[in-house]
Amino acid sequence: MTAQKPTSAEGIGPIVSASHLADGGLPALSEMEFALVILSNAYQRWITRCTAAAGGEGLSSVEVQILHAVNHRERDKSQSELCMMFNIEDTHVVAYALKKLEALGLVEPGRRGKERTARITKEGAELCLRYRALREKLLVESTRSLGLDESRISEIAALMRVMSGQYDQASRAAASY
Repeated sequence: MTAQKPTSAEGIGPIVSASHLADGGLPALSEMEFALVILSNAYQRWITRCTAAAGGEGLSSVEVQILHAVNHRERDKSQSELCMMFNIEDTHVVAYALKKLEALGLVEPGRRGKERTARITKEGAELCLRYRALREKLLVESTRSLGLDESRISEIAALMRVMSGQYDQASRAAASY
């Protein structure tokens, strides 16, 4: 006798990438993890393609994020600040991104005491503005048409930041296990 597949969405259960994880406690966490994976991949693909369309061909998603962060509030950023902002442990990832952005003339080095910093250049700021214009046209307009409640989106973002702390704590526990 063969098992029949459910005919309605109600019988499917949570949408996850690993049912053996969802079979444990808190299946909704597995559902959220899978959603984060596919959202993260879609987001990274989006920012690299939007940047390329804006004239920043060849930048990785981390490099795009670093560029926008350096441009944020027109204040110099140190490598350690950028690592902390994005929760990046491997400082070499940020160092490489800054070197590449410098080589492309999008950021320039600076100093804050003994600490090396990065600041946005005119070319880097212009690329960020072109990205913003494309983002408004291609992403914001279509997302607005969904009728999502902006305060709910902010709540979800806050939950995601809280959950990042849970994963960081669990990572520390796993490292000492």
